[in-house]
Parts: sequence; structure tokens; C-alpha cells
Amino acid sequence: MNRRIFLGVSTVGALYARGNGPRSASASARSGMGRPLQSEGFITDVEGIKVGHFTDSRRPTGCTVLLYERGAVAGVDVRGSAPGTRETDLLKPTNLVDKVNAIVLSGGSAFGLETATGVMRYLEEHDAGFITAAAKVPIVPAAILYDLNVGDAKIRPDADAGYRACVNAKGGPVEEGSIGAGAGATIGKIAGGKPMKGGIGTSSIKLGNGLVVGALVAVNCIGDVIDPKTGKIVAGARTADGKAFLNIIDAYRSGRDVGSLGQNTTIGVVATNARFDKTQMTKIAEMAHDGLARAINPTHTPSDGDTVFAVCTGTSGVTPNLTAIGALAAEAVSEAILRAVKRAKSIPGFPSYSDISN
Repeated sequence: MNRRIFLGVSTVGALYARGNGPRSASASARSGMGRPLQSEGFITDVEGIKVGHFTDSRRPTGCTVLLYERGAVAGVDVRGSAPGTRETDLLKPTNLVDKVNAIVLSGGSAFGLETATGVMRYLEEHDAGFITAAAKVPIVPAAILYDLNVGDAKIRPDADAGYRACVNAKGGPVEEGSIGAGAGATIGKIAGGKPMKGGIGTSSIKLGNGLVVGALVAVNCIGDVIDPKTGKIVAGARTADGKAFLNIIDAYRSGRDVGSLGQNTTIGVVATNARFDKTQMTKIAEMAHDGLARAINPTHTPSDGDTVFAVCTGTSGVTPNLTAIGALAAEAVSEAILRAVKRAKSIPGFPSYSDISN
């Protein structure tokens, strides 16, 4: 087999290993055609990507920036019906600019979009951006989540918060849980139920041929968070006495009125060192949403602003398979979601995973 061709036709055959019957795509991906894959890691395992958080100590809120100053080809897919975004139209395959210098995830609802202004200031100081006749213009898409229900709603991440997140950005291990864009994230916000603390998480999948797929997700969902491997709820809306999970889907199936939905949104970024064009990155962003659907139920609701960005650095010389990278991006997203809630810390009124699992 040509070692420069990544997970080609032989992947299909790997799904039906001789004598073992059908295997799931997840199991096949983990098998790596005989080479072990690493499913624990950070989005910064994609060479050159840096991540920085800013957390406001006055209340739980903040922002998180993913930096790639050289410019990464990017796409986006917005599936929630209540999104708060910036520069997503620019990422349409038919539009001019195909590379971004940073992506911002922020709390603060629509007010939090101001963080991108601070990120632009930082990038301009570092001579990064799209070259125009008069100046370099940094390209900084952003998405926000609603956390105004926690603490003083007048305290929101601003341009200075975005700048400080850039100053804090680095490669290597990424802090997870109740930090940055996940500082004020909460989950399971439905009438009659008790919510829990959400957060921000990351993951990566490293392949034996050097390709890497990573994810960074801030989890602020209405739905229950489910471990796709077991099908069990690990976090979400709890019963009135707080002793069990309400199980939103069971409530819907029974015909019970669970009342109005809170303001929610899960936002994230997937990244790879493979080389793709803008149209292909848009497809990867679409496929990455499957990771949300596997780990959060329900998701993409009328009151969600679910948004996933996808970026590629193109630093690997391995010829990639678009379908395989998109599928692994979804796997990385699910893992990042689980890590976000498992590493979250409780705040008054919002217990964490560690509180209920002990």
C-alpha cells in the first residue's frame, strides 16, 4: 500500500474484518489498520496551533482563542437556530478569503463578539493578516455562547479579554473545564429540571502516518451529555430532588411537558495538519457536527446557536482522505465534549460531574 495515501479504499474493507463481521466506523478508526491511534490529546497537537484562555474572576465568564498566525484554511457550519457569530459569511467557499489567523469562542452572548476586536489588535501587532493595498487585515471569525444567567450579566468578555487570551496562548497541554469560554457554561437548562455545570474540553487523534485531527469545544447545551461508547447520560438536567437525571428524551417520549428551553449553545473548532481547500474544510465542519449529535441529545434546537469551525494548517505532506478526516473530526468533538463536562468545576446552583459521580 502506498504509505502516503491515508485511509483510502482499504478503510472500507477494515470495517468488515475477516471472520469478525461488521465493525463500527469508530472501532475501525481506532484500529488504525494495525497501527494504534491515540484518542487522548489536545487540539494543540496540530503543529503550530496555540490556544489561550481568559477567565474573568469577577464572575464565571471568559473567552478562548485558537491562534494560527500564518493563516489556516477554514470552513464553518452553523446549525443552531439562535447563533451569535462573526465572519462566518466570509468562510463560504464562494467568498474571497480562505484563511483565518484566529478563531474566538466566547461567553457573554452577543456582547462577547467584541473579544474578536482585541484578537485583531494582537494579530496586527504581530504583522498577521490578509494582505490588502493599505494594510494587513487579521481574519478572526468568532462564535459566542449564552452565559448571562450566571452571576452579573453586566460583566461580559470584551476586546481586552480577547487580547489577553492571545497573550496567554501557547502550544502544548490545554487547560480544560471551567475556564475561558467554558467558565460560565451550564447544561440541562429546562423548566422543572436542575441544571449542571458545563465547560470547555479538547481532544486529538494522532495517526501513525503523522496526520492529526483535534477538537476544542465549549459545552453550554440544553441537552443531556451522553457517552457514545456506553449510551449513558453523564451530565444534564436532573430531577427536582437532584438525585437522578431527568432524561430529556424519555420526558419527550412520555409526552410530558418539560416547559420552555433556556438559552444554550455548543461552539467549537476542529483542526488538522492535513491539506484541504475551503470547500473541503466546510464539509469537515459539517461532518464534525455528528460529534455533537452523538454526545448531546437534543442538540441543534431552536434555542441553540451550535457552531463548528474547521481549520487545516496543511503542514503534513500525507495525502488525506476527506471522508476519513471528517469522520475522525466528529470522534474528536464527542471526546472533547465529554472532557469538557468531566473537568468542569461546580459553582453555586450548578453541580459538576465530579459532584454527582462520587
